[in-house]
Amino acid sequence: MAFEFEIIATDGHARAGILHTPHGDIPTPCFAPVGTQATVKAVPPRDLHELHASLVLANTYHLHLRPGEDLVQKMGGLHEFMQWDGPILTDSGGFQVFSLTQINKIDDEGVTFRSHIDGSQHRLTPESSMAIQEALGADIIMAFDQCPPPTDRETVEKAVARTHAWAARCREAHPDDSKQALFGIVQGGVFPDLREESAKFIQSLDLKGYAIGGLAVGETKAEQYATLEQTLQFMTDDRPRYLMGVGDPDDLCEDITRGIDIFDCVIPTRLARHGAAFTFDGRVNMKNARFKEDERPVIVDDGFESYSQNFSRAYLRHLMVAKELLGYHLLSLNNIAFLITHVQNMRQAIIEGRLAQYTDSFLKRYLGPR
Repeated sequence: MAFEFEIIATDGHARAGILHTPHGDIPTPCFAPVGTQATVKAVPPRDLHELHASLVLANTYHLHLRPGEDLVQKMGGLHEFMQWDGPILTDSGGFQVFSLTQINKIDDEGVTFRSHIDGSQHRLTPESSMAIQEALGADIIMAFDQCPPPTDRETVEKAVARTHAWAARCREAHPDDSKQALFGIVQGGVFPDLREESAKFIQSLDLKGYAIGGLAVGETKAEQYATLEQTLQFMTDDRPRYLMGVGDPDDLCEDITRGIDIFDCVIPTRLARHGAAFTFDGRVNMKNARFKEDERPVIVDDGFESYSQNFSRAYLRHLMVAKELLGYHLLSLNNIAFLITHVQNMRQAIIEGRLAQYTDSFLKRYLGPR
């Protein structure tokens, strides 16, 4: 059972399951903190374990440019390099190539681009993406894809064709899933027919799991949810479904209800660096003067566990106003713990057949009167 997915309960379209990997089980639905450069910003692996993180994402593009996959492999692979002994997922590098760099050339073979670090020129292809990820040593690796603007039909059509051809080449370059499970990525923008076509093709490759890409990249939330529903109609039930780059608490409610199993997003640590904290009553700005003498922890709900709960809002406000690094660390703990707890609560609600009650209650409180 190196890579096996089992569903233990359903509630409507929502599923509670377990993804077995060589580095441990991933209870699903799950939220994966993002460790872009082999580190979740300001949070050591010890704390990720205490927060019950079951999966961490690392970034192929960034690690290829610095320090390089050869060094990571020499140091024992990502697990040893970053001292995280749980499951790791690496993305293909495609999204960053298209979003962060000055692209010199994209063709059917791959992408030539300049590094955002030093301007050096690089070439990324499906085969090199597989080789980089194999050297990094993650448990789950992603097929190389093209992530287009979601509403430009002509561009999306070309991106879907390339994504399919590249996924087939990734499968050919990585035929053995015994040590690393290859996931394919469904593209198609906001166009139902392209999503259907992409879902059917990617699943024809018989991969260990399937991701939905190209959402939360500029479309409205209504378009995101509608596209997700349309796409999931054509996706098999027996493999894990991964929605890439989504982590807003309300989106997690909507997307788990529709049948998504795995999420990742930079939002908890990014918000922390700007002084924002997740609470069950919505997002708050911890720099606000109203917290100057507030003795309560950020989250006052019973049962919420995080080391950040040992400190008052007044202290956290002081740290953020003073730009002390401990403030970023503590708010990152709070925000990651919040999202993991939120998803775990939904998993338990699925098992108990009360997901609708949980999400209705959560959204009314989190979003406030509408």
